[in-house]
Amino acid sequence: MRSSHLISSAPIHSDSFLCPHLKNIYIYSLSLTSNRAPRRLGRGREREKGKGWGKMDHAAEANRTDLMTITRFVLNEQSKYPESRGDFTILLSNIVLGCKFVCTAVNKGEEQKKLDVLSNDVFVKALISSGRTCILVSEEDEQATFVEPSKRGRYAVVFDPLDGSSNIDCGVSIGTIFGIYMVKDSIEPTLDEVLQPGKNMLAAGYCMYGSSCTFVLSTGAGVNGFTLDPSLGEFILTHPDIKIPKKGKIYSVNEGNAKNWDGPTAKYVERCKFPKDGSSPKSLRYIGSMVADVHRTLLYGGIFLYPADKKSPNGKLRVLYEVFPMSFLMEQAGGQAFTGKQRALDLVPNDIHERSPIFLGSYEDVEEVKALYAAEDKK
Repeated sequence: MRSSHLISSAPIHSDSFLCPHLKNIYIYSLSLTSNRAPRRLGRGREREKGKGWGKMDHAAEANRTDLMTITRFVLNEQSKYPESRGDFTILLSNIVLGCKFVCTAVNKGEEQKKLDVLSNDVFVKALISSGRTCILVSEEDEQATFVEPSKRGRYAVVFDPLDGSSNIDCGVSIGTIFGIYMVKDSIEPTLDEVLQPGKNMLAAGYCMYGSSCTFVLSTGAGVNGFTLDPSLGEFILTHPDIKIPKKGKIYSVNEGNAKNWDGPTAKYVERCKFPKDGSSPKSLRYIGSMVADVHRTLLYGGIFLYPADKKSPNGKLRVLYEVFPMSFLMEQAGGQAFTGKQRALDLVPNDIHERSPIFLGSYEDVEEVKALYAAEDKK
């Protein structure tokens, strides 16, 4: 982490400010930023027992009021590195702002084409205005964007501004995916600065726009999930230190392409449906929006597959802004990501829109896929 950014928060004096889905997670009556004295307890059990007003448990009260926003979370991480200058936090704050903007636009029900263009413009402008980027690679732009010298910083950002946008009209969860690299030469950056293996990423994440707005982030030290509370305008930490189960009960793949799969993929899916060890078959869950499918896989375990096939021998998902960020998150959560030939994060792209097959998810499930490909190679 390399960042520093001021954070301010308004006093919060009632849990009525919280959305219903967050009330069960965070119950608080007084903000830490308030100078007001703690309020007295009501006529609760202690009053009924004749003990009068209950004594304030300051430690418990602090826990209930100690909201961990995404900005505060990043600042806490930054404090571990005294040499940090604050650049990363400023950059991340602009990404978060872009996500909030797109979330609002998605909820208004804009048409797909308009949303695709809008979301791309929002993120390009937000990233450039941060003054911390020098190269931007977007799924929507054929060429990389090189930031003008006066606004350049030391980061390169690769992103898909609205993944799964073809599903907008049917109400399926969609999202933004991003990855962040640090460049070696921010004065005269070249395209080689982003054509790096995914293992060199500093951070990666996605924001999912659905029944709630969820921001999942890794800065290389685990994975954490934040949920947007619209009434506060803040992402609150709701899923700390996400760990994917070692083995899952769900597989996610478009079986409409089955006739074009290679041997190992076909065998694996057959095992999912008809296991030979007497175990229960896996359940098929496929939404068709990578953010939604990967989010479910991350939380519940299992495997997400988008393999190569006869129609798409190089796969269909883009390496820089789909395969790499999701693989980075999956490994940080204790899972694996495999291309059918190698560890996904070891892949070195030759083009900013290069594609790749991908198998990612629970460690043991991906191991099974790797074993099938290894056996195929020995033939």
